[in-house]
Amino acid sequence: MQKDVLNIHGATEGSIDLDDTVWGIEPHISVMHQAVVRQQANARLGTHDTKTRSEVRGGGRKPWRQKGTGRARQGTIRAPQWKGGGVVFGPHPRKYTQQMPRQMRRLAIRSALSAKLQDDRVMFVSGLEAVEPKTKAMKDVLGAFPESRSVLVVMHEKVESIERAAANLDNVKTIVAGMISVRDVLKYERVLVTQEAVEIIEGNWALEGKKREPSQWKLRRQPSASATEEEVA
Repeated sequence: MQKDVLNIHGATEGSIDLDDTVWGIEPHISVMHQAVVRQQANARLGTHDTKTRSEVRGGGRKPWRQKGTGRARQGTIRAPQWKGGGVVFGPHPRKYTQQMPRQMRRLAIRSALSAKLQDDRVMFVSGLEAVEPKTKAMKDVLGAFPESRSVLVVMHEKVESIERAAANLDNVKTIVAGMISVRDVLKYERVLVTQEAVEIIEGNWALEGKKREPSQWKLRRQPSASATEEEVA
């Protein structure tokens, strides 16, 4: 699969070969849903806690005698039916961590990337690291592409100039290619992927046995006559 590579001005600069096992599969909706639920569950701290009747302060004395008062028998004013008493079946600290097989996690990432690309919501950009670390500069770059409510910028590594330029923009997030998740890919309307980040994405999530050599990550250009003769030889 080939896709155009754009510069920061929105003009086509060349094309790039994409791995069909990452960008061209049939999206698996249920696996993507399970991956998003898992990520949200794993983000929960689980530190909530309520006090039971044995943990609430006070209530050590029996409020009145067992018989002869005409009222219901009570053993403590910290019982659940009393105001200020303990909580029955309330939340206590726990772990919400969910497990998911590695192959399913990898399938979810590939499905999310393929779904975005099929919807024409993924754009491959070159030269983004040359942008000035200013908010106006990043706004000009994003203005050269189709308008979007939110943008996810995927970098090959942490680039301070890109992060600083996008830091003050609403609904714009920068992330390193090795840290992308299904939730981020699906949450943002458009995904900008730097040319160098494609190599990392495909190197991490391409199917085993179908990964290509590093030389194939470069922009596809017409080979020179001398190069063609050497290959034939």
